[in-house]
Amino acid sequence: MPNEPGFLDEDLERARVAWLYFIGGQTQQEIAQRMNITRLKVNKIIGQVRDSGAVQVSVSLPLTDCIELAEEVSHRYGLADAVVVPDLDDYIEQKRVIGEAAGTLASELIEDRDMGVGIGSGRTLSFAVRALRARPRSESWVVGLTGGVTSGSSTNTFEVATAFARALGIECHYLTAPIYCANPESRDAILLNDELTDVLARTEIADVGIVSCGALTQDTSLTQIRVVKDNLDTVLKRGAVGEFMGWFLDAQGRPIDHFLNESIIALPPEKLKLKPISVLVSGGIRKIPIIRAILRAGYVNRLVTNEGVARALLQGPR
Repeated sequence: MPNEPGFLDEDLERARVAWLYFIGGQTQQEIAQRMNITRLKVNKIIGQVRDSGAVQVSVSLPLTDCIELAEEVSHRYGLADAVVVPDLDDYIEQKRVIGEAAGTLASELIEDRDMGVGIGSGRTLSFAVRALRARPRSESWVVGLTGGVTSGSSTNTFEVATAFARALGIECHYLTAPIYCANPESRDAILLNDELTDVLARTEIADVGIVSCGALTQDTSLTQIRVVKDNLDTVLKRGAVGEFMGWFLDAQGRPIDHFLNESIIALPPEKLKLKPISVLVSGGIRKIPIIRAILRAGYVNRLVTNEGVARALLQGPR
């Protein structure tokens, strides 16, 4: 089937219009321009979808191209599951729909039993809380998978983990330490605290890990940390393509040789790989290199992302 908007089959066209309008928050004019159809047709489709009952809180029409992409990405990288949402031009809206899709997936994965749920940080994950509907048993718990940063309200691991725990109705545990110490020796000294090492142990035994990743640009909360800012050029020269739970990884997903990776207080990626359920929630063109690196290394077994990233992951070598 041709990929140009003018050649979409009728069901897929209706599904895209409905998704972009009811979930993506785009105007009828924006949808018409994006899909190369008339505004009158957009208006007609929205009316038909609304009258047919296909719209509930979410759009029940299948986005078949996204489903096909998800299947292809899952097969290529050996994932248990993947969710792909349509591309949106607005940066924050794209994060929101990826995050909410992750929340829906998490609700399906968090079972009615005692569970430990490990949570990373970032704006995309903060949106996932909106779609959480699971109710695990009261003995379950949430744990933050990394130490904290000194800025980034509502996206810090403490705030995101707290929001997840509150939505799930269970207790929360925190790595109450900075994500990076000044050096490996100071990290070792901090970890002499028994309560902190107990929480670090929880990060390892949690059944579920829901995490994000970041590009190494100047506008992230992580790269604003002084020790990272001072060493960012060196980190890049040593081959880092991004960060994953604060760990700086090369294109193959290996932690680079740098003291920041020896001074971090966070769950190691190799430990995440051992979890029965591990979900990477991230999208955006800037993050393609680090997302690909994480999938290459097999650190996660599920992915939630957007179309553009999914298509890029299917191009070139695995």
